[in-house]
Amino acid sequence: MNPLTLAEEDVAADVRVFDSPSAPADPAALMLLSAGVADADLAAPAAVLPDFHMKDDKEMPSSIAVATTETIRPTMTCCSLNCGMGLVALDIERPGAGHIARFYDRVRERMPYPPSYRPRLTREEVIRCATDGAQFAVDRFGADPAGLDRMEEGGRLDIERYGGVDRVRRELPWSIQQLSRLRFATIGPSNHFIELQQVEEIIDPEAAALLGVREGQVTLQVHGGGGALAGELGVLFGRRKRFPKAMRIQMALQKPLYHLKGARSAAELNLRRRLYFSGGFPPVDREGVEGERLMLSTVLAMNYGFAFRAAVYSILGELLQESFGAGESKLVVDSPHNTIYEEEIDGQSAIVHRHNAARGYPASRMADHPVFSKTGQALLVPGTNRTSSYLCVAGDGAEASTYSVSHGAGSNIKHFVNEGLSDTDPQGRKTLRFRYDGQDPREVEQLDDRGVDDVLQVLGGSDIVRPVARMRPFAVLN
Repeated sequence: MNPLTLAEEDVAADVRVFDSPSAPADPAALMLLSAGVADADLAAPAAVLPDFHMKDDKEMPSSIAVATTETIRPTMTCCSLNCGMGLVALDIERPGAGHIARFYDRVRERMPYPPSYRPRLTREEVIRCATDGAQFAVDRFGADPAGLDRMEEGGRLDIERYGGVDRVRRELPWSIQQLSRLRFATIGPSNHFIELQQVEEIIDPEAAALLGVREGQVTLQVHGGGGALAGELGVLFGRRKRFPKAMRIQMALQKPLYHLKGARSAAELNLRRRLYFSGGFPPVDREGVEGERLMLSTVLAMNYGFAFRAAVYSILGELLQESFGAGESKLVVDSPHNTIYEEEIDGQSAIVHRHNAARGYPASRMADHPVFSKTGQALLVPGTNRTSSYLCVAGDGAEASTYSVSHGAGSNIKHFVNEGLSDTDPQGRKTLRFRYDGQDPREVEQLDDRGVDDVLQVLGGSDIVRPVARMRPFAVLN
């Protein structure tokens, strides 16, 4: 751990950095974050986690956690909330190439890319996703109800404190309801993926048994988004850097209708103009009408995302059964990594913004959970489709990082390769890579694990996480 001070690095003293000598945090990204939190009402030092890096279409760097006491600051996370990763344990032997190809063929048929624009949900079902969360996927898509325990917050945030389902029906804009009927329970290319793996090593046998994984087991790791509603709500309030043309046209009509037409006074009208039409996205006070409206939108986005991924797991379970004869698939963990939650930090209520960082509560914070109360919250530290990934649990030292963990190690692995610190896999293993364009799969040489292990060593060295199992990929669709 490297708590920086202004005198030492010209970076704010309220930024706490977790990095390694082999992969130090990017100074330019640190300066951007430091400037972003300079006047913030921080509840704890902003956490910079391993795999810290900038993306051109984001306001703030990836792999951060920022907790504030009085304001909501959506630019401290992604504009589309509840992107996340999950791990599914299977009860099959490692399949051969023919069965793997059949599985991914079925995935591309059922979840095509580009996706169909035929609605998959009714407007009322969109409301249910936003209010009931993952329970909707249990009812509508046959998702395993036992899997809800392995999803953060049980796959649902309570909306009653914000006015309940009647308020959602009244206030969720019609255009957003309609667009959120599309592209439900899909994955697609980019950095999202559906990856077949095998557990090569059990590091913590007791935790592994409680979580339901064993050596030699085949697992499925999934990285998927939060769906259309999360993306829509992410730009309904302030302007974001990632703002496609079609969405700009839609919001040019929708935002004034939503914010200005409903204003109840001249003062409220002027406040909304300043907050939502200034060309950026200034902080919003948590207390008051605008804070309630913005928090409601984050809760709806989170719930829709939980429903979205729970439906994905259910559909993939069907396809696994059809392709491999898998009798049972169990969700080990689903872990969001773009979130805004109200949590207790250092004994006070705070708004915690995580950008490409997963929440990691130690066992002491999970007393009511049937498994995590014994192990700590389960989460993933993924590598890439060319390296191992790790199933971990949160350690007792997680408080130092605002109970937050890197959502992956992709940038760190790339850095290790570029710097000559990592090379090809010494065992010569390969990943069978499938694409959505239907071309024949190709074998991709794997790498050693030095890049992902560096991330794990930083997190483990501060007892933020404890590794439970190591999985190695053998096929991926991305």
